Amino acid sequence: MKKSFLAKAVLATLISGTFAAPVYAGEAELLQKIEKLAAELEAIKAELVATRKKTEVVEQKQDVMISNAAKAQAALPAAPIAPIAPIAPLASAQTNDGNNEGLHKSVQQTVVSSYGEINYTRPREASNQAQTDVARAVIGITHRFSEKTKMVAEFEWEHAVTSKDDNGESEVEQLYVEHEIKPGLSAKAGLFLIPVGFINTSHEPTAYYGVQRNFVETAIIPSTWREAGFGLSGSHDNGLSWDIGLTTGFDLTKWDANSGDGRESPLRAVHQEGQQAKSRDLSLHAAANWRGVPGLLMGGSIFSGKVGHATTDFAANDARVTLWDLHARYNPGKLDLTALYARGTISNTDALNLSFAGQPNPVPSAFAGWYLQGAYQLWKNEDYSLTPFLRYEQFNTAKSYATMPLGLGVATGPDEKVTTIGVSFKIGEGVVLKTDYQKFKQDSSRDRYNLGAGYSF
Repeated sequence: MKKSFLAKAVLATLISGTFAAPVYAGEAELLQKIEKLAAELEAIKAELVATRKKTEVVEQKQDVMISNAAKAQAALPAAPIAPIAPIAPLASAQTNDGNNEGLHKSVQQTVVSSYGEINYTRPREASNQAQTDVARAVIGITHRFSEKTKMVAEFEWEHAVTSKDDNGESEVEQLYVEHEIKPGLSAKAGLFLIPVGFINTSHEPTAYYGVQRNFVETAIIPSTWREAGFGLSGSHDNGLSWDIGLTTGFDLTKWDANSGDGRESPLRAVHQEGQQAKSRDLSLHAAANWRGVPGLLMGGSIFSGKVGHATTDFAANDARVTLWDLHARYNPGKLDLTALYARGTISNTDALNLSFAGQPNPVPSAFAGWYLQGAYQLWKNEDYSLTPFLRYEQFNTAKSYATMPLGLGVATGPDEKVTTIGVSFKIGEGVVLKTDYQKFKQDSSRDRYNLGAGYSF
């Protein structure tokens, strides 16, 4: 095999890796990506060796056949046999220009990935409520049909046991195909994560600080939020990358004003997750990130769509959900600084909330939150690293409501303020042990100690 082809295979693998997952400023994420690229390169090398052996066997058989034909022709001079044309090499091994591009385009490979976490929580004032939870276990499969086309699937189990009598869930977290149209531009279709904030698209336990995911990116942005539809992604040499898409959205008819789910996370209470999702009203999203300075990431996103789906006798068919965020991360080396602000609105809910009069949790018209986080890699050697961190966040899932008649309104919720201090101890880049303490300003009974263990590969 020509060295030039191997170089092209390596380059194609690096390019395809760029579209397989977003690039993050953190060292851990970059090293994980390099390891995956190395595995893909080894698969390509193995394919090249196997194909070379097949080609050598064909060539040997060809030589034998030509030799036998020549002998037969010499033995029968009265009825000469036309010379046998050489057998063409394997179509997948070489094209007309002889540079093995055919093989390069036919390479297929399957990569299995996984992540999971087990957490322990102990409330400071109620130790009898301490609990341990197998929070999640995820198996991922990525199959590359060619250098330009791949399939991505992730299957998740939450809280260890799934049945009608248990709190566990089993779900398809992602299931989509992606095709590179040209270098720097790709398209995908299926069920995929919406590119908003940091954690929604990078939620492995090795990728974030703290035993639990932060509140802003779970209560305001409903991690892990995915929709079914179509998307385009692009990247440019100046460090700019972008995403746009047309997908399913939320279903406001699922809102239960007697339940506390909406107070915990308004959008999680009405998400569809690709489960026979109502699609009369579709949604649009767009996101952009800039990485033009080493260690710096700045970006934002917006998602918007109607959520009534022309439902018969529903009082809010014109309601619209809009969620946007701004975020920045600076990770030049040992220091890691992060900031994020997210705000969501649900419009045209007046008539719907009037039908909920007397119930504790009508639909909010606005919800928002933000956080600041700092971490510093205090110590690292070949096998381990120790990184303490501090995070302050403020969020409100019921920041405002649409105007209601006097005496029928519901009071807005207070801004909850949470301070989290903790440390992450990494074993290599694939395993992390975490501990932290969380202090709640509004409700001190929620103060708690957390321990956790997670992995990702």
